[in-house]
Amino acid sequence: MNKYSKIGIFDSGLGGLSVLNTVESLLKREGFIYIGDSLNAPYGTKTKDEVFELSKKICDALIAKDVKAIVIACNTATSAAVSKLRDLYDIPIIGMEPAIKPALKQTEGQVVVLATEMTLKESKFVNLVDKLEEGYRIAKLPAPEWVECVENHMGDEAYVKASVGQFLDAHIPNAQNLVLGCTHFIFLKDEIEKYYKGKVEIFDGNMGTALQLKNTLESMGLLLDEDIYQENEANRIEVINTKSDEYVSKSLNLLSILKRG
Repeated sequence: MNKYSKIGIFDSGLGGLSVLNTVESLLKREGFIYIGDSLNAPYGTKTKDEVFELSKKICDALIAKDVKAIVIACNTATSAAVSKLRDLYDIPIIGMEPAIKPALKQTEGQVVVLATEMTLKESKFVNLVDKLEEGYRIAKLPAPEWVECVENHMGDEAYVKASVGQFLDAHIPNAQNLVLGCTHFIFLKDEIEKYYKGKVEIFDGNMGTALQLKNTLESMGLLLDEDIYQENEANRIEVINTKSDEYVSKSLNLLSILKRG
């Protein structure tokens, strides 16, 4: 493995851009290749085998680009495929984990985990909750419509507000604590906070994933040193989307918004 190679990151679509932003802010010397599979989004409504095959295809594409590690910036793909993918490749494969541990540690009362149906029903999530002493405080709530909202309507503020408000009105108008267990949902975080008037604690797993990646690369001698100069700064982040060039433009716009925020 080449320490000067880029880091591959992929998601079922646009949601994983929030992970890319967090990872890039932590590892400023590294280069990145991001693949969003918007052509096949959402993953949460597919079978486990379908998600694995889609994930493998993307990993093969990233391996062909000589990446030194892969981040699965998708809770659904992590649940369905991470174990099998780690058996196939000899580079680090970092997955996502809903931030239920910090949510339980830092708060009281019920913790609602919002995610896709597959993430919530897969053994990886079920086992995680079962092992926790206070796992009884966890409630699961799928929100597949929010994936579609982020993929196709982020430029329409009225639509986003209505999508968030209608869902929360119907399911959890009086929530105490939320875990965003899908990377798409992080793009809705501001609207969720507005709905609850800032009175709800909201957690996500992005920084935990970024720190795991950093620690893994460091332990393997693959982390770029701080004094290494990136000659191709303009090309440090490459964004690919399986759907169209329009979705590449959407991705770059969303990434620029995240960086400003």
